[in-house]
Amino acid sequence: MTRTGELRLHLRRVLDGLSPVVFRELTDPEELARWWGPDGFTIPSVESDLRPGGTYRIAMQPPEGELFHLVGEYVTVEPPERLSYTFRWENPDPDDRETVVTLSVHDVDTARSELIVDQGDFATERRLALHEEGWSQGLGKLGELLAAPLD
Repeated sequence: MTRTGELRLHLRRVLDGLSPVVFRELTDPEELARWWGPDGFTIPSVESDLRPGGTYRIAMQPPEGELFHLVGEYVTVEPPERLSYTFRWENPDPDDRETVVTLSVHDVDTARSELIVDQGDFATERRLALHEEGWSQGLGKLGELLAAPLD
């Protein structure tokens, strides 16, 4: 992870699967619900209108605590290479502000692709660290799913 600009998150992961497969994992509601969020969280529902100007809403259930929602609007949808969207919590923490997430995917060889996550600008270091942890754990789960043998 490197931090660029003021308070931005920048992560890179090499994943098993070519860019169309990875892009589907990033955008298909059923697939997204399998890996999204920090360890221990479940995703009871994902609503998505995948087009520029379309909206999404993700329900997140922590291991302990109340259900909450992440919402936003798609800015760029360019399968299988680029996706960007606004990101905000319903009933946000006072230190939250809407950020923009940009996901870029490109093939690195005949079986793997690299995913680059850029998100920001965050209002505080604490909120940046929270998102870094969530993305890192979620991408770890995504990597495990893509590396698992098909049944």
